[in-house]
Amino acid sequence: SSIKENYLSIKVDALLKISMRRGSSGEDPSVSLFREYLRLKTVHPEPDYDAALRFLDRIAEELDLPMKKIELFPRRVLSIMTWEGTNPALKSILLNSHTDVVPVYQVCHANCPYPEHLALCSQDWNKVYIQAIRRLKAEGSQPVRTVHLMFVPDEEVGGHKGMETFVTHPEFQKLNIGFALDEGLASPGEAFTVFYGERNPWWITIHCPGNPGHGSRFVENTAAEKLRSIINSFMDFRETEKQRLNMSQCFTLGDVTTVNMTMVQGGVAYNVIPAEMEVSFDLRIPPTVNLQGFEKQIKLWCKEAGEGITYEFAQKHMNQNVTSTEESDPWWNAFSTTCKAMNMVLEKEIFPAATDSRFIRAVGIPAVGFSPMNRTPILLHDHNEFLNEQVFLSGIDVYQRLILALSSVPAFPDETNPFL
Repeated sequence: SSIKENYLSIKVDALLKISMRRGSSGEDPSVSLFREYLRLKTVHPEPDYDAALRFLDRIAEELDLPMKKIELFPRRVLSIMTWEGTNPALKSILLNSHTDVVPVYQVCHANCPYPEHLALCSQDWNKVYIQAIRRLKAEGSQPVRTVHLMFVPDEEVGGHKGMETFVTHPEFQKLNIGFALDEGLASPGEAFTVFYGERNPWWITIHCPGNPGHGSRFVENTAAEKLRSIINSFMDFRETEKQRLNMSQCFTLGDVTTVNMTMVQGGVAYNVIPAEMEVSFDLRIPPTVNLQGFEKQIKLWCKEAGEGITYEFAQKHMNQNVTSTEESDPWWNAFSTTCKAMNMVLEKEIFPAATDSRFIRAVGIPAVGFSPMNRTPILLHDHNEFLNEQVFLSGIDVYQRLILALSSVPAFPDETNPFL
């Protein structure tokens, strides 16, 4: 049967694996809701965003929160639930999440307790904001600052038809956001990882022209010779960065530049030397790197490889904004103090991949990536991705405390005196 046909029946049980008694009437409602959300078929390349919108409509009604929908592109709708604060003139808090899911693949594991695994998003779990807000409202809590719950499309495919476009939209400005929470990663140990910045993704294709000819001859200045030089330069640099990571006790993956060759193209037949070959790389560059200097290095590698070599970027992000983690910063102080009060140890890192937070930071808004999942292997987008029930439920408690603390950050001078 096809992936789509298996999707609904396998997705929750084979992927989520939230260690629990299935079918038990004692199942926590938060877990049941999470299961229900994971059943939505929002997988690329054809995500059923309409199903997600129907789900969110129902949740907004249950929470008694107004919800605004903004169609950024055809069938790409962004939804915002708003919990108005007692002082809505203050800058608001954004709780950001995305509604799409990475493509799924059927795989086989000899020792798997289930017949099949799929690659999905049980650890992309920031939909727990919903349950944290539900509990706070049930307790009678009221935020001082307004809190927005945002659900964005297309995060998993680069965010162009989602957050990247929305941060330039007039409706985004109206939200008056002061601080944002977004997704993070699991942590295998006792500590909790929090991300204050991200590496810049550069997706580059290098075109190597050369002299064509018959495959039986020693043709000079071929595309393949140039291609080999380019590959060697990039892969030698990759090895250098890998050694930097392995030899430093202070570095994490987000502190070095990763280089991966992802595509090679060229040639039409075994016995024809091609007139052009090309190679593509996925580069992830930390905010500490001089991006202009790094591109100069790429140009030098191209020049050294031979004449006529050109390159183009499919993606080239240049923003290097990071969020302050100084205790003197009111936003970070509220975040870290709340975590310390719950005896949580935080490890601050640069996010090794990419989330919508990069677009939020790019417009000058501080954002933190955080998913309170300790004692959990990092299996984001993996075939056997899972999340333990107790870790999930504890995370809701953490978000309850964080939402209240962040929405209670005292007014800044420019918020109390608009002429400053």
